[in-house]
Amino acid sequence: MSADVDFVKAVVTALVDFPEAVEVERAIDEMGVLLTLKVDKRDMGKIIGKKGRIISAVRVLLGALGMKLKARINLKVWEPEKENGSSYSSNYESNSAGNQDPTDVSDLV
Repeated sequence: MSADVDFVKAVVTALVDFPEAVEVERAIDEMGVLLTLKVDKRDMGKIIGKKGRIISAVRVLLGALGMKLKARINLKVWEPEKENGSSYSSNYESNSAGNQDPTDVSDLV
């Protein structure tokens, strides 16, 4: 494998709970090198981090590695298709629709 793929695999497997699910695909085109990172969907939060800080840091380090290798390296995190076409927010709204307004405390008194 190449140095960039090895680097991403080493960093990501150290962060996740399911290292056996980590896959890195490499593609080269006129824009440079594109690495696609696939992890278990339960590990997505650990890879992205709060406000995207972890994946941002990995991308910065990849940029430095790219300078050394004289190549432009981009990292894309593969996001699995959402099941049943629903997202977290729509599931939350449907689950909370039947609940009372949290500010309504009239029946608690």
